Formats: sequence, structure tokens, C-alpha cells
Amino acid sequence: MPSSSDPPHRFPETSWGLVGRAGQPLTPEGRKALATLCELYWYPVYAFVRRRGAPVEEARDLTQGFFARLLEKNDLAMADQERGRFRSWLIACVKHYVANERERARAQKRGGDAALRGFDADGAERRYQAEPAHVLTPEALYERRFALTLLERTLAELQDQYAQAGQERLFDALKGRLSGAVDERPHKEVAASLGMSVEAVKTATSRLRDRYERLLREEVARTVGRVEDVDEELRSLLLSLSGEPGAGDDPHGPIRKGG
Repeated sequence: MPSSSDPPHRFPETSWGLVGRAGQPLTPEGRKALATLCELYWYPVYAFVRRRGAPVEEARDLTQGFFARLLEKNDLAMADQERGRFRSWLIACVKHYVANERERARAQKRGGDAALRGFDADGAERRYQAEPAHVLTPEALYERRFALTLLERTLAELQDQYAQAGQERLFDALKGRLSGAVDERPHKEVAASLGMSVEAVKTATSRLRDRYERLLREEVARTVGRVEDVDEELRSLLLSLSGEPGAGDDPHGPIRKGG
């Protein structure tokens, strides 16, 4: 694992940077950017549509159709960074698309061969059924699911880094401490299981948390227009997660005010 003396990584490309490349879908970079954006947003969009009252089959069609339209019409090339957060621009587009589709009372499934890559319709519905039934508005659920997706991506990246460093066992033993909750296993017990001293475990835990928060800030930086907006966005994500979690939610770690 990198030590605290390692030079800081540059902030990765923001979502608006990804959008710019995704607006060129015929290039390898454009396809990769588009895949990243779809991975971040397909389930939040599906959950939003379902919470708006669409039945399962209609929600599947609308989600697939919406992303298919982004591809077919290259709407991403017209996205305007000056309009604020990308996810806010995207949900406005979703609302417009859903309204238009319902007005047309379409009888044929949209999407066809351009079906959303990585969209697991059955898995999406299983996830949706675990959401709180009457607590969150469609917009709040969209925001919450986007935040949880960021946390999941952050944890997966952190786990991968530990695995590449041959420290996956250490990660597995300490990852529960990222939540900030009271640990079931005391440091002494964890130290014994890992063949480490208690102080070494405490140090490793501190480094794990620091690395997690650093990666989280990098993930958040991808979703805002300017690096200076990261702290504000972190506060916004914290607010979206402050409600009662749904069954099966596992944020995996803290989002702290001010980063």
C-alpha cells in the first residue's frame, strides 16, 4: 500500500470530462467513458422511474430506452457543464423522456440492439424491492442510489488496491471499521488473527480510513464540474444518505462533512 509520504494523485477526470468523451461514442475513449457513466447511473435512473409509479416492465423499457436515446441521438454531446451537476442534468432529461414516452403511449419496446450494456433488469428489480417503500421521493431515491453507487465503487477500488499489494487478508479483517460503528472484534483479537501488534493494527486501520476517504474524494471529483466543488458535493451526498437506509443498504464507509 502507498505510504503517507507518497505524492498525492491528481484528481481524476470529472463526469463532465467523461461526458465530453462519451459524446464521441465511435472512439475507444468515448465508448469507455460512456460505459463508466452508464455504470454510475443506470440503477439510480431505474429506481427513479419505478418510484414514479412505473410497473416493472415499463420501468425496464423506459430505462433501456432512455440510455438508448442517449446513444442514438448523441444527446451527451449537447450536455452543458454550465448547468451544474451532471446528475441534475441527467434526471431532468429522464423526466422529459418519460413524459414524452407516456404521451406517445408506445406499444413497442424501445432499446432493441442498443440495449443498455451492463443493465441487469432482474437484478435491478430485486434491488428496488429492498428499497424503503414509502419514505423517499423518486428524486431523493435517485440521489441516494447515486451516492451509494459511489461508495460501492470506492470500496471496490480500495479492495482491488489491497489485493494487488498482496494485503487482501488485511483488508478483509479491517474493512468493517470503515463504517465508524463499534467493532465487534477488538483490536487485540484482530491483531492476533493477523499476527500483528495492536499498535500495528491501529495504524493499518487509520491508513485504511485515510485511503478510503482519499479515493472517495477522487470518485466525487469525477461527478462535479470543478475540484473546488468536491467538499460541497460530499455534504450533498451525506444529506442524501441521512434518511433511514433501506434493507440491504451497506454504505461501506463514512462520508464526512468537508471530506
